[in-house]
Amino acid sequence: MKLQLINPNTTAAMTDKMAVAARQVVSVGTQILAVQSATGPASIETAVDEALALPGLLAQIKAGEAAGVDAHVIACFGDPGLRAARELATAPVIGIAEAAMQMACLVASSFSVVTTLARTVPTAQRLLVDYGMTSRCRRVRATGIAVLELEAQTSDLLRKKIGDECRLALAEDGVGAIVLGCAGMADLCTELTQALGVPVIDGVTAAVKLAEALAGLGLRTSKQGDYARPGAKPYVGVMAQFAPAA
Repeated sequence: MKLQLINPNTTAAMTDKMAVAARQVVSVGTQILAVQSATGPASIETAVDEALALPGLLAQIKAGEAAGVDAHVIACFGDPGLRAARELATAPVIGIAEAAMQMACLVASSFSVVTTLARTVPTAQRLLVDYGMTSRCRRVRATGIAVLELEAQTSDLLRKKIGDECRLALAEDGVGAIVLGCAGMADLCTELTQALGVPVIDGVTAAVKLAEALAGLGLRTSKQGDYARPGAKPYVGVMAQFAPAA
């Protein structure tokens, strides 16, 4: 089985970190193909970042489909381009935010999200609404840490800030689980679970395992309804490569 793990930003250090986490949890015989966008922002923290990341992300979806991968994982907690990717793909496409939230609901009655900058909180809140999770998520909490700070080796100071926010979530929000709200936190999941004594869910590993399960069950992305392929029409300029074929 081949799973394509797509980092929709252009920073290789984060791609490598996520690939390590993913390879630690997949079954024997499952291959992780870790790729990143060839064009776009170094990190995704704003609506502009997300919009400009999508061409590079969708190009990787097309490349993975051509290579015959069994599933795709979009490894950014904003789940950028998820619906568009599902229109292009026949293989399952999993976003790490949706995967982490679904996993949290299987092991706890409620959870809080611990994420990066305060400006990313509204994005997570919109996803909670989209995914029907508002009754299960108690709070989205910002650490004030920028994504690029996490893409290098996470320092002791950053680990402490994230751990302290998780402890506040447990003490103040009354939750049973923590969802880590950034793919750059993928390497902290195990140590936080052990330190806090509650399930701490990283979206990268959650999405990889869900993608593996869907592919193993032979489930594909439906081409009826909202995820039907786009109808043929011309695209011009730099977007010509994305023009839907007849």
